[in-house]
Amino acid sequence: MRSSRIYCPQALAEGEELALEPRNLHYLLHVLRVKPGAALRLFDGGGSEYNATVTTVGRKAVRVRVGEACASGSTLESPLHTTLAIAVSKGERMDWVMQKATELGVSAIQPLLSRRVDVKLDAQRAAKRLEHWRGIVVAACEQCGRRMTPKLHSPHKFDDWLGRQPVCAANEVRLTMQADGCAFAEFAQRIGETPAKACLLVGPEGGLEDGEISAAAAAGFTPVCVGKRVFRTETAPVVGLSLLQYRWGDFS
Repeated sequence: MRSSRIYCPQALAEGEELALEPRNLHYLLHVLRVKPGAALRLFDGGGSEYNATVTTVGRKAVRVRVGEACASGSTLESPLHTTLAIAVSKGERMDWVMQKATELGVSAIQPLLSRRVDVKLDAQRAAKRLEHWRGIVVAACEQCGRRMTPKLHSPHKFDDWLGRQPVCAANEVRLTMQADGCAFAEFAQRIGETPAKACLLVGPEGGLEDGEISAAAAAGFTPVCVGKRVFRTETAPVVGLSLLQYRWGDFS
């Protein structure tokens, strides 16, 4: 039986004893019902993972002793560095995207506030939402086996973010999901050498405005589609990331 994995964002060393973060208490005490001697795995979000053994269980703390490091070759990271730049959506849809993008191996996520985004985020709300999303990303890593947590950027206005993008590199592909774009298969055939990086841009419900589409095209983003059906804003990133991983990443 596979040991449960717990995110522990600190330097880990064999033999040390530490208390796990309070956010893990409910899961450890009421879901796993751990007892002293239980086996866990701890990962730091930077690529390291260690075996660990529960030493003390209390209502306010669970302590573990760090064991030997796990094999270094199984980080589950794709050779393709993918960035998902996605317009912020309402309710649980954005949460779902964060979870699924992490499971699909995304390297970085950039929430965007484009002109049709119907979500208002001041600095305080943005910080709170970012912390909420970070928890979802961490939980997805715990579940899917990744040791590296994706880089989660703070929300930015679309125009500001796009204006800061460097010139598209020779080893990079940039695409945006558009119903009237070229077929993904056609787009992929035009790419010569296997890219090292990819950026997928997904607009909000109703899509990006014409001016935003033009600006994205000027920044190197190619509009692509998969068939004629129109995807929901939370479906498009799953489709796009899956295609990228299958074509140039670690899907086989």
